[in-house]
Amino acid sequence: VKVINLVEMEKSDCYNPFAYIKSEKDILKLTTALMANTKGDGKGGDPFWDKAETLLYCALIGYIHYEAPMEEQNFATLIEFINSMEVREDDEEFQNPVDLMFEELEKRKPEHFAARQYKKFKLSAGKTTKSILISAGARLAPFDIQEVREITMYDELELDTLGDSKTALFLMMSDTDGSFNFLISMIYTQLFNLLCEKADDVYGGRLPVHVRCLIDEAANIGQIPNLEKLVATIRSREISACL
Repeated sequence: VKVINLVEMEKSDCYNPFAYIKSEKDILKLTTALMANTKGDGKGGDPFWDKAETLLYCALIGYIHYEAPMEEQNFATLIEFINSMEVREDDEEFQNPVDLMFEELEKRKPEHFAARQYKKFKLSAGKTTKSILISAGARLAPFDIQEVREITMYDELELDTLGDSKTALFLMMSDTDGSFNFLISMIYTQLFNLLCEKADDVYGGRLPVHVRCLIDEAANIGQIPNLEKLVATIRSREISACL
């Protein structure tokens, strides 16, 4: 029995989305889930900002996944990176510690996924970069709260094993405050991806134990990207979702 408790976080098991990154495409999936679930209620503005932010996350998460030690592969490290990214509008030549890290990475491994993404991100001018960083800081603000830092520090859920043996996973959220619901939709996003891949790659198309998701309050947990497509395709893999 595993529990994510967003009402009383000190009673919760830990969930670290970084624990499920195995390849470059997983970095993009995690970034997509993060962007979809933390955009707030505002109307969509110029897509340029979202795309620039996506480049930044892909670069930083890629660096953390491939270069950082295991215990530092989490959102706390991502926030430290963004906090270290000082930009001086009057000095285009100024390099912050993260710039220097990526410069060193590019010298060592010019074809590195993270280095390539960061190079694209750095095409923006100082003022634009500053705006992107403010947007990223605001988006990741919930991960800066001590309790959220602690439950995302490492992983106890082992989402990719839910279809191997009988497991009950409870996802508890507040019914009055939706501030942290994005964590639950990120869990569902990764869960569906991981289980479908495992069914296909390990079990020849069907999980040995049927995984039934009873998603109460489905409208209030944030966005699970491509949910309508997933509902149509997960059944064949012994996964069902009751919304």
